[in-house]
Amino acid sequence: MEFVELPTPKPLPKRWKIAHRLPEHIDRELAEFSPLMRQLLYNRGFTKANSARAYISGSAPDVNDPIYLKDMPIAVERLHGALQQGENIAIYGDYDADGVTASALMYEFLKKCGADPRTYIPSRFDEGYGLNIGAIDQLASESIQLIITVDCGVRSIAEVQHAKDLGISMIITDHHQPGETLPPADAIINPKQTDDLYPDKMLAGVGLAYKLVQAYLQSYPIAGVNADQWLDLVAIGTIADLAPLIGENRTLVKAGLDLIQTQTRQGLFSLAQVAGLKIEKTNAGHIGFVLGPRINAAGRMDSALTAFELLVTQDYLQAGKLAQKLEVQNTQRQKMTREIQAQAIEMAYSKEPDALIFFAASPDFNEGVVGLAASRIVETFYRPAIIGNRDELQTTASCRSIPEFNITRALDQCADLLIRHGGHSAAAGFTVSNENVSALIDRLREIASEQLKDLNLIPELTIDREILLDNLHPKYIPDILEDLHQLEPTGRGNPGAIFVSRRCEVRQVRQVGTDGLHLKLRIGAGTHDFETIAFRQGYWLDNMPNRIDIAYTFEINEFRGRQSLQLNIKDIKPSPES
Repeated sequence: MEFVELPTPKPLPKRWKIAHRLPEHIDRELAEFSPLMRQLLYNRGFTKANSARAYISGSAPDVNDPIYLKDMPIAVERLHGALQQGENIAIYGDYDADGVTASALMYEFLKKCGADPRTYIPSRFDEGYGLNIGAIDQLASESIQLIITVDCGVRSIAEVQHAKDLGISMIITDHHQPGETLPPADAIINPKQTDDLYPDKMLAGVGLAYKLVQAYLQSYPIAGVNADQWLDLVAIGTIADLAPLIGENRTLVKAGLDLIQTQTRQGLFSLAQVAGLKIEKTNAGHIGFVLGPRINAAGRMDSALTAFELLVTQDYLQAGKLAQKLEVQNTQRQKMTREIQAQAIEMAYSKEPDALIFFAASPDFNEGVVGLAASRIVETFYRPAIIGNRDELQTTASCRSIPEFNITRALDQCADLLIRHGGHSAAAGFTVSNENVSALIDRLREIASEQLKDLNLIPELTIDREILLDNLHPKYIPDILEDLHQLEPTGRGNPGAIFVSRRCEVRQVRQVGTDGLHLKLRIGAGTHDFETIAFRQGYWLDNMPNRIDIAYTFEINEFRGRQSLQLNIKDIKPSPES
């Protein structure tokens, strides 16, 4: 089937929720900070100076000892025994950036321990997500005695039992939501277990791999080895997996970004070079939109082992070749995502525009990018979206959802129809026999109808403060940027500051990017001009009003060595007539 890209409907208009001005008593409590910073801190729930200082500094939480994780002592002792006895150890990872970085972390650590671990990352296309019987049989044939999973395994009951029957021990590290029954592993490291006392439940898969290494080194120190030397990988996997950047995640990511900027591993340096990114200026946004997608592209388009090899190689020639390969794969991935998104909309939305759950599946949809297409559709229609690849016997799908609907819990209610499933509240995946697809979608839509029937499903954009751009003299910009820098790393759970300005004059506008998806605008406010970028808002071009209200972030744009202020527009509304 040859894809023909179709026009994508305009996203739903967003509801702007502007934060209340902070109360006077909190303004006094936070007096050591700038007026703008006080408001930003208050908007993020900080009302005491000491907690605000800890947030800005990225201080570690008081309780983050890995020994609090259930089964951690058992895991450490089993691993130590394997190392002491010279057992054959395999690392079994997931094929996304979280799983690949976790695999690289565990591989390098075990090498430091004197082991020669086998790294197994399944093919998304031939094996699917998580543990599988064929892979375990393969590892058994290689005389593997211990398997350590990273970012997978917590729902693999039959597979873990099979490994146990073959005499293979299993340590599971996985951050996905466990089912009611746990697999019979030697140890399960997952803070989401109901009886787990670890206070931070939102660590990514790579974060839990890091905690296992941290716990091992606390009990069995190795000269010159510190778990923190892998925080660069923790930062990449955590951000790329959209784990919330709060609590311990934010602490780890903040330290990891410093490591990326100052002590770069060869693979990351080469990947940044081909992407046109200055590694010493890497921030969370660069990982989320530049490095992370390229690492993910390997598993989406072919084999995730390419990304794994890039992260662990010390050879700059090999790193350069692998980085170029990921760059090509990422370009292919972008094109394919647009094509599948357009086809899915044509297949599903045009037929059932009022359905509460968007569903489309086709033999021609690449399993590696259906999740990305689903994410784009959620952004457009603000409805849960399920996009899948259908073969002769079954459909394998990725789900993306909205905050109002926990997709994994909904799938749990359909477990009797599914072959396998798992995920998070906002993202999940499943495999289902084709004969059960219609019943599954009908049941999911019934669940969605019950939970969403009384809700006004309009995407909300939280605004930190309204700014009168007419009064924004250039001399104030450095102080504003310094305040905003203190919020970093920003991402899910710790959003960057968003501002609103009204009645901005559109002085110049043009489409940029592939197929004119984006807009570049020059807007005027009083005597000031501001350069702006509006990603995925190219549809405004033919109907752009003379004056607009904008929701935006401040950022520095660097082009050919020249830095300039740029407003990154998140949403546009026509200004009311004066």
